[in-house]
Amino acid sequence: MNALNDAAAARKAAFEANKLSKKLHRLVGQAIGDFNMIEDGDKVMVCLSGGKDSHALLDILLEMRRRAPIRFDLVAVNLDQKQPGFPAEVLPTYLRSLGVPFHIENQDTYSIVKSHVPEGKTMCSLCSRLRRGILYRVARELGATKIALGHHRDDMVVTLLMNMFFGSRLKGMPPKLVSDDGQHVVIRPLAYVAERDLERWAEHRQFPIIPCSLCGNQPNLQRQQIKAMVREWEKQYPGRTDNMLTAMSKVVPSHLMDRRLYPFETLRAQGVPDPEGDIAFDDEDPHALLAPPASIEPVRLQKGKP
Repeated sequence: MNALNDAAAARKAAFEANKLSKKLHRLVGQAIGDFNMIEDGDKVMVCLSGGKDSHALLDILLEMRRRAPIRFDLVAVNLDQKQPGFPAEVLPTYLRSLGVPFHIENQDTYSIVKSHVPEGKTMCSLCSRLRRGILYRVARELGATKIALGHHRDDMVVTLLMNMFFGSRLKGMPPKLVSDDGQHVVIRPLAYVAERDLERWAEHRQFPIIPCSLCGNQPNLQRQQIKAMVREWEKQYPGRTDNMLTAMSKVVPSHLMDRRLYPFETLRAQGVPDPEGDIAFDDEDPHALLAPPASIEPVRLQKGKP
């Protein structure tokens, strides 16, 4: 009886893993297609921190490369920041087992951050700037045409809320951008993927996870607070995180307050229907949209094509 139960459990686990794999590859493929992230002949530098997200990103891109109708190369890059206790041989050993080209960049940014940031203050900002500058240089030296980062759906939503709550800006984390110096294209193929699915995939694939001892041990980080709030919202109202992500692709400048994006000063009644006019959520029922006049065609966003 136990043998039968074990076999049934194994079949169920295999079924769930296959289902999750298809979902992850579909969402990553959709993001790549929607934003034209990877093109024929690209050399994609995958930034591998050792966390679950970047591990999953490399894992999925390797599989997608085998099936892709276009040709592109991958190179994994890890920045060894010389944090105390960092297991330096874990990633090289793992990457050799995959047979993927890789580069380990050794830079003691840990000492720089510790010497410049007072005890008790957040280290993330300086650490991030240092990492970014180093990775841009490495991408140039390796001849990479795209830099792939492991930020996922939840990261993008949390960044939007952090900028609103703490930075007074309506600014998120784009799935594709050009670096400040104009030299690099940065992509985030996990843009549509939920963190909970990455956690499940990492457990299934048994990635050699390396936690960040620099920022992971800091209490009361703003990002962690916002992340916990979003997760609580998701428990109470399933689908809310997806709604917030979707909202980032359905921006209505006329219903915000940025005069640089919409000519409020010169706005006049034109005597013609406006599909983005004063039709909004019903005050009594925020989940019920007032129906637009039949004469107005709905506006549909056109997704980008690969």
